[in-house]
Amino acid sequence: MGGRNNPEAEPKATQDVAAMHAAKLPLAYRDKCGHLLIDLNKCRREHKFKMWECGHERHTYEECEYYAWMDRCAKKQEAKA
Repeated sequence: MGGRNNPEAEPKATQDVAAMHAAKLPLAYRDKCGHLLIDLNKCRREHKFKMWECGHERHTYEECEYYAWMDRCAKKQEAKA
């Protein structure tokens, strides 16, 4: 139970800055999960922002954000110890 079951949603330390710039991602969203947000926004535009069309992409992006948050929490706990 628990754990990281979706390797597709794993945060990446290195991102393709040129691809994020070309996709016009705001600076606030260019984090470890920016590569997934590019795909999600592309799907949203193709389906005219119908929220039920891009469920897999949205779930993967949100899962990646959660994993990144958990990593930050773990690093903070290590720093306190």
